[in-house]
Amino acid sequence: MKKFIFLLFVLVSMSATAQNDVTKFLGIPVDGYKAEMKQKLIEKGFIYDSHNDFFKGEFNGYDVIVSIVTNNNKVWRIVVQDAHASNETDIKIRFNNLCTQFANNKKYMPVRMEGYTISEEEDISYEMSVNNKRFEASYFQSLDSERIDTLAVQQKLKDVLLQKYTQEELDNPAEDKIEEMQEDIQKESINIVLEMLEKKSVWFLINKNYGDYYIVMCYDNEYNHSNGEDL
Repeated sequence: MKKFIFLLFVLVSMSATAQNDVTKFLGIPVDGYKAEMKQKLIEKGFIYDSHNDFFKGEFNGYDVIVSIVTNNNKVWRIVVQDAHASNETDIKIRFNNLCTQFANNKKYMPVRMEGYTISEEEDISYEMSVNNKRFEASYFQSLDSERIDTLAVQQKLKDVLLQKYTQEELDNPAEDKIEEMQEDIQKESINIVLEMLEKKSVWFLINKNYGDYYIVMCYDNEYNHSNGEDL
């Protein structure tokens, strides 16, 4: 029985990652200090505008402006905004094209399954101005199997299970408890994976500014996001 539980622990841990598995932008971890991120963006070909503290360059076939957002001196978000405005028709096409690109990219999974594309009949100008509607699409970057920390995940799963079972029950489960334990392990392992996915958030929206439209994309490392620690 002890071997049975151990193998389940290992199996679960192999589907999850440690906290060093963070969101990436162009292969660059959204992490570390701002000066380090600046250098990495320059190496990718972006041009730094010191007056405005942002970068100019090309991303996914469009001219963009890239900004670095920090929390407690650690990078937690990369913001990518269109450098040139679009009209209402073009921004709707651009938004839908991005939805299709993300849907076809195995590195991402949507936060919701019903999709985000905008219908041809949708009047985005009216909806944004009158109803304050946000046209937004949210995704998770897939977990990186090469950054697995099996011990950390096993311990996290074990801590959760110990809230329901004793150590003796985990080490020597009764026959009539095995199926229940399997269900609990499966449920808690899914929760752990979802929690880690939520830390790797990538989303974009349509931003309207004086009648012009822009796509704004955000690559977030939620491990570095403020959670009220400074209050």
